[in-house]
Amino acid sequence: MSTRQRRIVELLFNQQNEITAADIAAEIGTSTRTIHRELIDIEPALASHGIILHKKSGIGIKIEADNEQIELFKQELNLTVPAEYSTEERKVLILCMLLQYGEPVKLFTLAHELNVTMPTISNDLDQLEQQINDQQLTLIRKRGYGVELSGNEQAKRQMISFLAIKYLDDSDLFEQKHDKLDQNVVHPLTNQLLLMVGKEQFFKLERALWQLNKQWPTRLSEAAYTRLLIRLSVAFTRIQQGCIINPKSDVKHTTSADQTSGKDNSQLVRLLELLDLQLPQEEEAYIDSLLKDEGQHELGLLINHNDMSLIETVTELIRFIESKTQISFMDDRSLVEGLIQHMHPAFQRISSGLAIRNPILTQIKKDYDQLYSLVRQGVDEFVQDIHVPDEEVGYIVMHFGAAIERLKQIPWKVRAVLVCTSGIGSSKLLAVRISKELPQIELIGHLSWYEAVRLPTDEYDLIISTVNLPLESDKYIKISPLLTEDETDKLRSFIHGITLKNMEPSPVHVAESDPGPLDRLRQLHIYSDIVLRLLDGFKVHTMELASGGPDLESQLLHMMSSIDQPSILLNKEKIVKQLLIREQQGSLIMPDTEIALMHTRSEWVQQPVISLFRYDMPLKLNHEAGAVKQILLMLGPMQLEKASLELLSEISGMLLLTEMITLLEGGSKEEIRSFISRQLEKYMIRKLDWRD
Repeated sequence: MSTRQRRIVELLFNQQNEITAADIAAEIGTSTRTIHRELIDIEPALASHGIILHKKSGIGIKIEADNEQIELFKQELNLTVPAEYSTEERKVLILCMLLQYGEPVKLFTLAHELNVTMPTISNDLDQLEQQINDQQLTLIRKRGYGVELSGNEQAKRQMISFLAIKYLDDSDLFEQKHDKLDQNVVHPLTNQLLLMVGKEQFFKLERALWQLNKQWPTRLSEAAYTRLLIRLSVAFTRIQQGCIINPKSDVKHTTSADQTSGKDNSQLVRLLELLDLQLPQEEEAYIDSLLKDEGQHELGLLINHNDMSLIETVTELIRFIESKTQISFMDDRSLVEGLIQHMHPAFQRISSGLAIRNPILTQIKKDYDQLYSLVRQGVDEFVQDIHVPDEEVGYIVMHFGAAIERLKQIPWKVRAVLVCTSGIGSSKLLAVRISKELPQIELIGHLSWYEAVRLPTDEYDLIISTVNLPLESDKYIKISPLLTEDETDKLRSFIHGITLKNMEPSPVHVAESDPGPLDRLRQLHIYSDIVLRLLDGFKVHTMELASGGPDLESQLLHMMSSIDQPSILLNKEKIVKQLLIREQQGSLIMPDTEIALMHTRSEWVQQPVISLFRYDMPLKLNHEAGAVKQILLMLGPMQLEKASLELLSEISGMLLLTEMITLLEGGSKEEIRSFISRQLEKYMIRKLDWRD
């Protein structure tokens, strides 16, 4: 089968209901006529394996066969090396071959390996040259010499990591049945990338990194954890292959993180102890830089608002959908926060040229046809600097779909954990679908894959995942984020057949799922105490730009002196350094205002602090085009309890509200405190599910 035919068959296998030729064409990226022509060749191949292809006019196409027949066909499909690769697959394979060989490769060899002509390979290399240059590598092409990638070892590792992150799914990395790579059951491109990443040692490294991650002051996000895991695995695999960093080459020994951590390499030492490894000095420096770069990327962010311009985009998009649907989406803080958290890394990925994949896009368009059209229209209107592909629009639609269905939530009885690496929107949509279809399930949290596989079994009854997990098949169930009718039955059977057999009635469990008045009073005391400490310490400072010095660093030191709480701010200079590093990472100015939000978490801060500083003249920030006259400063300890973090995030979310902006610009201290206290009171009522 050709690559296109294989993709059509795989798409049909993954569908629970009928799918039209037009939908297949849209997913594959070709015409409906081409799909009909390909189906003529596909149908006999399926029939020879007892698989019937039903084609109903006006309804769609559907596969009919039992699971055993489908699995057998899938195995044979994978056993056959594709007769042809897509242009994109071929280009990536060329890069993989050049990176892996480390020596000149004849053009004829590349053409023979990929079953194409030498002019085709030459044209592919022409198109790849700019991408190679962007990765700080050089493509050498000489007659009689061959083709070679030239550059330092760090750049080659970066290129391999880039390809792995872009083209490998989480399931490729974490599915245990592929631990021992078998070229006969894995697509050649996937197989090649897994070999270069070092799949065989992947889980050993992951276990070590997990121990390290637990000791960091701030846990890495799932995306950052997986990204770091891939980069480390590539590095150790290259070292094993003898591809060592040249001591004479320029090695990045220090990172931005060193500005705050000095020469501390305790993370590196601990990692090498866990792996029982000894490395050359240059390799130790490289591994240390990976650890600190990723840690610094996550460090010091008090809240999720990394880019104020993105907040404005999210707000405009929500209000646009509100105007079209007459649904009050802005009142749903879960939607607002979820979109901000999802769109920030997604837009960064798009800007970097990384592909956005959405395997359930066709189903999303079917289930949310009108909503999809509205979101597509809104994204096109309010996102100007990048083109957002349909795949990403589909994920944004799922956030709104989750918000629409959230009102239908009802109580549960079976504790379940969700693992959904497609993003917060898909996990929330799946959550509300589960609560609607199977109200006996209590969803107790959304965890990353690496947290879920280590969760003590007494803390949950069921793991529901949208991806393969490195667990035995009876430990979890895999379904799609849209929870089809067939999957609902599958989930129900799983609960009755496996989960409920292992459960024992527990009075404590019932009490936990329905906290009584005393428990709610205890929670209220915790939240109230934090709110009172925050608001009692809130101050509005009038600042003169002429005082303290004209640059941002001097002004921040002046602000710390104005707060004048030496028992809370232990080292003002170090806190200022951390704020300056944070300012480099993204926009801090609220759009269409002269207000900036500056925030960080620091080991030099003893308890949360919120202060507003109003300047008599505009203050220019270091990495911003505009200037500000008001700065809302939010500081928190490195070790911050969950309730404090929630409340600080809630206060930062108030910057989405027009009334809050107006008060920050000209309101009195008491007016601002009163507004924040009213909003936090509403939050606590929702959080504690307080009833009359």
